[in-house]
Amino acid sequence: MQKLLGLTIDEWLNAYQQGTLSPKQALNELLSCCSPDDPAWISLVNAQQLDVQLEALAIRFKESGEDFSQFPLYGVPFAIKDNIDAVGLPTTAACPEFSYLPEQDASVVKLLRQAGAIVMGKTNLDQFATGLVGTRSPYGVVPNTFDADYISGGSSSGSASVVARGLVAFALGTDTAGSGRVPAGFNNIVGLKPSRGALSSAGLIPACRTLDCISVFALNVEDAQQVFDLCVKHDSNDPFSREFDSQAPRTLPKQPVFGIPEAINWYGDSEAEQAFENTLRQLTAMGVQIKKLDFQPLHELAALLYEGPWVAERRAALSEIYQTRPDAIHPVVRHIIEQADNFSAVDYFNASYRKQSLLREAQHLMSMVDALCVPTTPTIYRIEQVQQSPLMLNSHLGSYTNFVNFADWSALALPGGMRNDGLPAGFTLIGPTWHDFALAEFGLRWQKFQPWSRGALGTSLPATPAATPPCPADWIRFAVVGAHLEGMPLNYQLTERKARFVEHRQSAADYQFYALADSVPAKPGMVRVKQGSGTAIALEIWEMPISEFGSFVSLIPSPLGIGTLRLDDDSEIKGFICEGFAVGAATDISHFGGWRNYLTNAGSTPS
Repeated sequence: MQKLLGLTIDEWLNAYQQGTLSPKQALNELLSCCSPDDPAWISLVNAQQLDVQLEALAIRFKESGEDFSQFPLYGVPFAIKDNIDAVGLPTTAACPEFSYLPEQDASVVKLLRQAGAIVMGKTNLDQFATGLVGTRSPYGVVPNTFDADYISGGSSSGSASVVARGLVAFALGTDTAGSGRVPAGFNNIVGLKPSRGALSSAGLIPACRTLDCISVFALNVEDAQQVFDLCVKHDSNDPFSREFDSQAPRTLPKQPVFGIPEAINWYGDSEAEQAFENTLRQLTAMGVQIKKLDFQPLHELAALLYEGPWVAERRAALSEIYQTRPDAIHPVVRHIIEQADNFSAVDYFNASYRKQSLLREAQHLMSMVDALCVPTTPTIYRIEQVQQSPLMLNSHLGSYTNFVNFADWSALALPGGMRNDGLPAGFTLIGPTWHDFALAEFGLRWQKFQPWSRGALGTSLPATPAATPPCPADWIRFAVVGAHLEGMPLNYQLTERKARFVEHRQSAADYQFYALADSVPAKPGMVRVKQGSGTAIALEIWEMPISEFGSFVSLIPSPLGIGTLRLDDDSEIKGFICEGFAVGAATDISHFGGWRNYLTNAGSTPS
């Protein structure tokens, strides 16, 4: 069974194509380990429903001439947040009294089934998609996959949980004010929140219909992007569906500028603060330029959504059950939508005018950078804390999510590494409308530079991208750390010798890193210390013809030289080292984690 947990889309497809797995055997075995008592699930397909799907797929597959290219998700298991319709399973929106059996699939579910994907079940959520915590459901609280005392995040709690635990390859969620990003951040997975209208909302129980987005959870960026790409289709059945802008950029610049908040309230969570600082160090090591911005207009925009008359849109979505069976609604959810009574039509129009003014300020902020970069949440809470203070703590979690759909922007939540307390630390990239593919492209860069563990399963991702190609026999591969990095003043010494960039890496935590004194151009020195007692340093791996390497080494001045460096996976490579005598007059910059980060944050520029 273990071999079936945590497989990515490519891993499922490769296993089927190579004949090591069959959909019928594998998915029945997978279903057997999905428990109806698991609070992440509201309903599971039964064996007969699963077989019906598999038989229908087998017929279509045979008719195609067994052409896998026509079924990009052939036999891939997925889950659906239970406010999205799927034929054969009830839609409850986490309210048993609301439950009904849909007559047709939601548009996105239909597209995924056409691609060959197999529905395994419907997942739990904060009732009627109202909440960022994952605790507001009569079907139970969905715990965090890393520590059951902590929240999973919501409202798409169940979808994030089953992906993080490897029970499905991907899952559909929804996002109105952060529900497709917060659970991704808390469960160490990818959360792709599309531009509004990019994916059809036909067959979705609305929360705020003008803002809702169906979102994608996956273990890696490739899978999230593939599912998104398959579902981007204008839908005449959805009045809020929009044609995707074919002229929108597909990539971010090679060295993008990311805007971050100039001040962040971490609510006393030093672990979250340190984790975000670590993420920023890694981003700068990749060549990202960080620009601090005043997020006040965005916070005001978010306040309009949570504290203004738009709560009436949630009331509108639930008007029938609110009027006829109000006791069926979760008490916290009912309290929220009751606030609609406090606003008039005049209040709405006045708030709309203020919103338009804030949107102009928001667009100005976005125009100054290539994307915004924020902590997905500024903190995380224990389940007990949220149950004692359900509204205030929920609002804290939305500090950097609530304004995104209001501003009509795209977003991608990414794993950012682990906190010292063992919980995940996520960050989110936010871009303009239709920048979905551009954000995903950078997400792939991040994934290559800073691979993360696969959900909660502990094995490393990315697993499916092609491995780094081997170095040609007549070439040599080596690491550079300072003035020879791409874009730095001595990089020409590499390129004029036909050298080519291979990948970003990190050293083992065995080094002290120094800014050398009186070095022109400015250079760092990397000195090895006792194993595990130093710092991991950002590196670039390059390769050049062996015939050129001697002339390159002859240019390296004392106290620098070429020696053997240990990388973070315990492998070794040739690279720059520094003689110990130079340390006395140098400045220890180890805490910056790399030369680019030092130059960016210490106010220095290379000569």
